[in-house]
Amino acid sequence: MTDVSLSALTPLEHRVSVDGGVATVTLDRPHAYNALTADLLESLLVSFRAIAAEPAVRAVVLTGAGKGFCSGQALDDQRSLPEANADIGIAVVQRYNPLLATMIAFEKPIVAAINGVAAGAGLGLALACDFRIVAEDAVFTTAFVKIGLACDAGVTLLLPRIVGYARALELCLTGERFDAQRAEGLGLVTRIVPPNFVAGAADAYARQFVGGPASLAYIKRELVRNGLGDVLAALAVEAETQTLAGRTADFREGLAAFAGKRAPAFRGR
Repeated sequence: MTDVSLSALTPLEHRVSVDGGVATVTLDRPHAYNALTADLLESLLVSFRAIAAEPAVRAVVLTGAGKGFCSGQALDDQRSLPEANADIGIAVVQRYNPLLATMIAFEKPIVAAINGVAAGAGLGLALACDFRIVAEDAVFTTAFVKIGLACDAGVTLLLPRIVGYARALELCLTGERFDAQRAEGLGLVTRIVPPNFVAGAADAYARQFVGGPASLAYIKRELVRNGLGDVLAALAVEAETQTLAGRTADFREGLAAFAGKRAPAFRGR
């Protein structure tokens, strides 16, 4: 993909602003708690690559418009799920993995301003950020298992590194919702603040890096390579398992239950 300059960006379903060396990326689908569509994912990748190439930007804030950070994949997005038997893994390979790989390898600090729910792939985006400034009333969940899917969006790579294998396994297999206080206890949170202060606190946190040395990028590079291992291989595993999960009757039941606003009746096949 060809790099696009910040001045030439035409973001879809999100906004990008730059002030004093900090770029703020705002997911802008508040009516759907900023659920991720194919258009949004592809456009976000273009924006992050443009920000990476802009020397005047030294740090990034990622947040969501309205009352949520990101509720995960938009299950009604026809480009992502065009038909009942669509290969979910293809969407992961084409849209999620390039964005997550870019964010994880991003050599400028990324601060998540988590102003509400962070669920499923939305939790993955939050985990791909370096720091998480969290509202007191924020809620988290891996969510994937609730509709019969495996995890993607880097969750199985990043969550165990942050909270440990056993707790990551619990959160992924149960899909339980947990609040900001538990997230802090798990090590997911950089700072908890009142809801009205999330944006300002995240911006202030990001600004401490604006005057930092070039070695910030090298430190991030070291930690990603030595701490996370083969990122691309890990993301590829998520795509492979999502293909398998997406072929199951349980996934079809999960989608039907979600649409019908009822509990799913999984059968293990």
